[in-house]
Amino acid sequence: MLRIILFLVIIALAAAGAAWVAEQPGEVVLSWNAWRAEMRLPVFILTLGGAIVAIGLVWAIITALWRAPKRMKLGRAARRSGRAQRAITQGLLAVGHGDAVAARSHATAARRHAPHDPLALLLQAQSAQLEGDRDGARRAFLAMAGRDDTKSLGMRGLYIEAQRANDPQAALAIAEEALRLQPNAAWASQAVLGFRCARADWTGALEILETNLSSGLVDKKAFRRQRAVLLTARALDVEDSDESLSRDSALEANKLAPTLVPAAVLAARCLAETHQVRRAMKLLEAAWQAEPHPDIAEAYAHLKPGDPPNIRLARVENLIAKNRADFESALALARAGIDAGEFAKARRALEPFLDNPTQRVAMLMAEIEHGERGDTAKARAWTLRAVRALPDPVWTADGYVSDHWRPVSPVTGRLDAFQWQVPLAALPAKKTVVIEDNPFHDALIASSAPEALPAAKPDEPVVVTVETVTEAAVVSPKEAEATLITVEPDTVADKPKDVLKDAPKEQGKDGGKDGSKAEAPVAAAETVIPMPSTPLFHRRPSQTPPVIPIVRAPDDPGVDEEAAPEDFGERSTAPAGQTGSWRGYRPPR
Repeated sequence: MLRIILFLVIIALAAAGAAWVAEQPGEVVLSWNAWRAEMRLPVFILTLGGAIVAIGLVWAIITALWRAPKRMKLGRAARRSGRAQRAITQGLLAVGHGDAVAARSHATAARRHAPHDPLALLLQAQSAQLEGDRDGARRAFLAMAGRDDTKSLGMRGLYIEAQRANDPQAALAIAEEALRLQPNAAWASQAVLGFRCARADWTGALEILETNLSSGLVDKKAFRRQRAVLLTARALDVEDSDESLSRDSALEANKLAPTLVPAAVLAARCLAETHQVRRAMKLLEAAWQAEPHPDIAEAYAHLKPGDPPNIRLARVENLIAKNRADFESALALARAGIDAGEFAKARRALEPFLDNPTQRVAMLMAEIEHGERGDTAKARAWTLRAVRALPDPVWTADGYVSDHWRPVSPVTGRLDAFQWQVPLAALPAKKTVVIEDNPFHDALIASSAPEALPAAKPDEPVVVTVETVTEAAVVSPKEAEATLITVEPDTVADKPKDVLKDAPKEQGKDGGKDGSKAEAPVAAAETVIPMPSTPLFHRRPSQTPPVIPIVRAPDDPGVDEEAAPEDFGERSTAPAGQTGSWRGYRPPR
């Protein structure tokens, strides 16, 4: 609407101007030598305007003809650029979709229309990588590395291709050259740092870390942590060859990261060797408060080599005094108690975790049973239970489990990747196969009493039996000793009569008058005999009637039948302060 009004206004003004010019009186005379021209003023103005318009049109035509070749060239370039941009766009989409054929077709079109376009070179390289054409990808990345605007991208592509070709030397050379040309290249810095860590060049890795800090690639907090990890790795590496460098590195690492367990342990050991035991104790106590770890407890207990086990026990109690209920505190106290012969204290420390024990708890209980009472059966039951027990935390990184701390992940090369935690593969899933506990071994474990069993003679074997009590008849203790029957809940209902048909029919002198005691075992066998909550353990006399063999559980390895009296009658001859290991139960030889 506004344009129409503006057009009408312009037309009106032009008509008014023309009318005004036509109304103007006067004449215009042009004289040149003998030539003379006279005309009215309106005619002169109209003639002059027409001449100007004609001159303008002629000038426009001449200019258009002059510029036509250039405009045609620019038009062709624009059309080629448009086709190249469309080919690049479609090619990148095809690469994203995984369509190698379409990506190759669009890359060819983009290279034909725009051979020097950086995106065309990138599409060519990516399409070659998608097809598995390593030579083509390498040529494309070499072309990109030869340009100033795509040099970093081309060198990174060459680095990736060197990695795929399993050529670490070429990859390292490319990364170092890229880092030299562009110090703030994050990928080159991480690559060179990873290579130097893989070669155990900790000093070179520290230099790269300093460069990363100055380039702004890492913040101050991450720098302190990573420097502590690298210093700890160097201290462990030169511990035997350069004690001074190892000590200085460990102390600096502990100062930068007091919660780093290996740094704290190594620094404390170095201080203890220089007779700075009190300082080493404070260092370990601070690390224990932040993150309890068995290595810290072991280093704290053995700060002074040659100390007796009872002194080490007192030192461990001092360490865990502020956090006695922690899981690692209980295990450290149990370990020190076993070494010192304080089995009762070790047992009390582990009691809160016996309902759902881990593997370390089960192995420590096996060692307690063997060392305190010489009970090989219970020790073996705890050892077998450790197989089914919950896993303990370990050093793990990227799914890789290690028996000791490492500064770099062997899977990804990531620095400071190892964490003290339960590995993901050992965590319970939603659908898992539950292995039921063996009733026989659980009965052995549940029967622990505060008092130790009476010592047996060397030639007098000790057997474990379970009495069955029914309401049908009352069996005297002598009769129970005369008839020893051991059954499993899963098998007693299968063959009750066959199991008990060979039981002696005649009892001792203290039997009943009407022979009801002879029928009691049969009556008990006809029904399922439940396991008593507190089984009774008897020592078999030297002269006993034949007994029914014990039915073993599927996971019980069993014992040699010929050596059964010696195995079950074995008594521990180990001293009360038996020295153990932090890794679990080791029976004495």
